[in-house]
Amino acid sequence: MPASLSQSSVAVYQRGLTALLGLIDKAVAHATAKKFDPAIYVTMRLRPDMFHFGRQVQATCDQAKNAAARLAGVDPPRFEDNETTLDELKARINKTLTYVGGLDASAIDLAADKEVMFPLGPNKVKMQGGDYLNHFSLPNFYFHLTTAYDILRYAGVDLAKRDFLGVVPGVSPT
Repeated sequence: MPASLSQSSVAVYQRGLTALLGLIDKAVAHATAKKFDPAIYVTMRLRPDMFHFGRQVQATCDQAKNAAARLAGVDPPRFEDNETTLDELKARINKTLTYVGGLDASAIDLAADKEVMFPLGPNKVKMQGGDYLNHFSLPNFYFHLTTAYDILRYAGVDLAKRDFLGVVPGVSPT
């Protein structure tokens, strides 16, 4: 049976955001072990012209909540981008998890062929729901999630692919 749109969106966002919580926990443990303030991670970036870690986390959350809401046919909530600590970033991730988990899965599943309108820079654009998810939202979600992972990895946090993947549904040890 093919995956539904809600399984391909909300479930994916939940797994990725939960893994991001684990990445932050590992960053805190790393900073504690090395005896420095973990808040340093919030403003780290890979390149001067890229978003810093905190903004990468915010963008990952925004992709999840905004896309899931739009697919469900509701206006996404606005979250202020005012987090300055890892605990505040974790709270934002948890708020996003609660929000996307509370959306109507059946409404999302009906959105595959419906038009979704969203801002893109100064413009508003339209895409079919399935295309929006597969060709815009998921790539952007993974881009920011991957970049957040990369910043922590570059900073010396002991991370591996398994940390990025999180708990993969359907995988069982043999």
